[in-house]
Amino acid sequence: MDWIASKKCSAAAAAEMIQDGDILGVSGFTLAGYPKAVPLAIAERAQRLHEAGEKFQVTLFAGASTGDSCDGALARAKAMKLRMPYQSNPSLRKGINDGSVDYIDAHLGKMGYLVRTGAVPAPTVAIIEVSAIMPDGRVCLSTSGGNSVTYLEMAQKIVLELNTRLGDSCMGMHDCALPELPPHAKPLAIYSAGDRVGEDTVRIDTNKVIAIVENDGYDEVTPFVEPDEVSRNIGERILDFIRFEESHGRLPKGMAFQSGVGKIANAVLCAMANDDRLGQIDLFTEVIQEAVLPLLKKGKLGIASGTALTLSQAAQKEFVENAKDWKRHFVLRQQEVSNSPDLIRRIGVISMNTALEADIFGNVNSSLVCGSAMMNGIGGSADFARNCALGFFLTPSVAKGGAISSIVPYVSHVDHTEHDTQIFVTEQGLADLRGLPTEERARLIIRNCAHPDFRDELTDFLEYGLKHAKGLHQPLPLDRAFEMHSRFLKTGKMHE
Repeated sequence: MDWIASKKCSAAAAAEMIQDGDILGVSGFTLAGYPKAVPLAIAERAQRLHEAGEKFQVTLFAGASTGDSCDGALARAKAMKLRMPYQSNPSLRKGINDGSVDYIDAHLGKMGYLVRTGAVPAPTVAIIEVSAIMPDGRVCLSTSGGNSVTYLEMAQKIVLELNTRLGDSCMGMHDCALPELPPHAKPLAIYSAGDRVGEDTVRIDTNKVIAIVENDGYDEVTPFVEPDEVSRNIGERILDFIRFEESHGRLPKGMAFQSGVGKIANAVLCAMANDDRLGQIDLFTEVIQEAVLPLLKKGKLGIASGTALTLSQAAQKEFVENAKDWKRHFVLRQQEVSNSPDLIRRIGVISMNTALEADIFGNVNSSLVCGSAMMNGIGGSADFARNCALGFFLTPSVAKGGAISSIVPYVSHVDHTEHDTQIFVTEQGLADLRGLPTEERARLIIRNCAHPDFRDELTDFLEYGLKHAKGLHQPLPLDRAFEMHSRFLKTGKMHE
């Protein structure tokens, strides 16, 4: 009997196979390629069980964030006990911050390794979206690589969600290799964005497959919005700086780019597409966002290597229609590879990531509001920031209509220390911190990156520290370090 036909069932039937306490390893990375039908059915089952007075909660491991039909539905159903390693869903964020969901925020490049080595428990069930299932036991992943290969290998049971909408659009786009485990692991022979070292499909143990569920859903990605003036300003400053460094022989031409998530990162790619002085570029990144399509259409995209193709619904349709011609420009890898420190350093990546806030000493907070409320998580930013050839952290200088300064005396939570940051950019200007001692860094950040409404207070803090801090290597006066944050919590604004 055909094993594929024998395993087909409804999402509701598959959800009945999930037990309280299961660890679910799901596909998906930054709203791309996650299962959509089965998690929704699990959430519905959890609500019924809770109404009947029965306990039902699961742990959810993914690649990064998933869509609302996965993260959001499970969070609202009170069906999630623990989440790891990254999320961006409002309902899940609420559960994390009110303490009803445990959350482990982890470097995305390390998650697969932790599972493969047993440092965190392996999934009991892998729920993986695929675009094709072959009779010989091979599957083609959908719009993300994530940790799918690891979860398929390590899980006791497998549920496959076959996305029938994708057709053969993802065939040939994946490179499913994983790094060897230490000690004495051999390096992957990847030296440029387009190099491939693995198979484009994953061979699974068909005996572990307990269900195959068909769906035709779209990745729930917010529609692309053209960059605003602030984002365009930041993007243009970055490109001007890169051209300046190239012209002075401090940066080789032809480096690959990494772009983080969000409108500012999109703005950088849009600026590249609209810059006639810029030739063809490669991306070696984790998330391939929609702004890469203008680069592709203008003939400026060489190869975009990442672990997720995160497109709005309209762009997803367009990609499927044009996949035959477009997909040769894309490589989707497992996130242990896309975020590998070895490869980032070897290839020489120009990295661009968003900061929630940065301080005058060069530290960056990517994850926690006022030191305790989780926004999304550190993601893969540290994988790139510490190992890139040239690294930017980007943020508008103010938020909430000017009530919040993104440049603060000292960050309320440290994700990236001053040892790992190189260049700060806001719409006010750019601060190249490389080779500068502490006081010079601080004055440059205040002068070039802080909003004028906050420069005097930040300068006053620095001068106070130079007089009263215990040491002058980093003149941080502890009694005043969080004055601006404390004022915000009391009054709703950071300025006096």
